[in-house]
Amino acid sequence: MEIPAINLKAIVLVHWLLTVWACLFSWLPYSYVSGNMSVLAVGVWAIAQRDSIDAVLMFLIGLAVTIMTDIVHFGLFYTQPEGLSVSTMRDTFRFSAGMAILSLILKPVSCFFVYQMYRERGGDYNVNFGFPTITRNRDTYQSFDQQDQSGSTANPFGQAEDNKPGPCSY
Repeated sequence: MEIPAINLKAIVLVHWLLTVWACLFSWLPYSYVSGNMSVLAVGVWAIAQRDSIDAVLMFLIGLAVTIMTDIVHFGLFYTQPEGLSVSTMRDTFRFSAGMAILSLILKPVSCFFVYQMYRERGGDYNVNFGFPTITRNRDTYQSFDQQDQSGSTANPFGQAEDNKPGPCSY
């Protein structure tokens, strides 16, 4: 099954629109707005430089970090404000909260597609936690029987040659 190609512009546009709608009612702090908008600015950078691997990787990391910060923001600040007797204000809060939650739900999917774009641009990020692994890959294996031909056989240790006479044999 082939993964459909999603345009990076569409991902940035959808998350920008959802972030703007999430900020219609001022229940989220400024750190939510600044964090999401700065990640979207990195997304614009990734759109502008089509061959940049770093821009897409930074956008991917930013999306992953904003998943965690959005969860923290929602956990701390999601309370329906008291005194919203007007149904329009209550509906605006519900719409704003719904768009923020929808943005959070779509971010892992966006991370998946941005990672695919990162791989298409030539990025190869292998996660390594430092644990030793045993592999059967012998592409870099060099036999003891084969010597590296780039060095001199008369001077195998790469020492500077001097013109002193050798030791006398008695």
